[in-house]
Amino acid sequence: VQLQASGGGLVQAGGSLRLSCAASGRALSNYVMGWFRQAPGKEREFVAAISQSGVVTSYADSVKGRFTISRDNAKNTVYLQMNSLKPEDTAVYYCAVAITASVVRTTTDYHYWGQGTLVTVSS
Repeated sequence: VQLQASGGGLVQAGGSLRLSCAASGRALSNYVMGWFRQAPGKEREFVAAISQSGVVTSYADSVKGRFTISRDNAKNTVYLQMNSLKPEDTAVYYCAVAITASVVRTTTDYHYWGQGTLVTVSS
């Protein structure tokens, strides 16, 4: 599976961005999808995940209520809508595929990773 993340950029605090993750090589509908992020000098951390059907989602406490993960299996694409952005959301955001039956939150559960897209939130 090849994953291509896009949609990052520079935004002011309080603004919004929508990230996209397009897949090729396999149908995403068979897989749990996740978004992670890594800020400079920090470890990669879980942001959100979504089940194969899109019915089940999971969020990190730090983004709950502000970010929404969704998917369009017909387009083989997963999205991350980010609202009310804060400077601490600044990071490289990665999408990833997990070959698991249920939604998972740890990096080691994910098998394929995109190249990342940079999100910078200015104060």
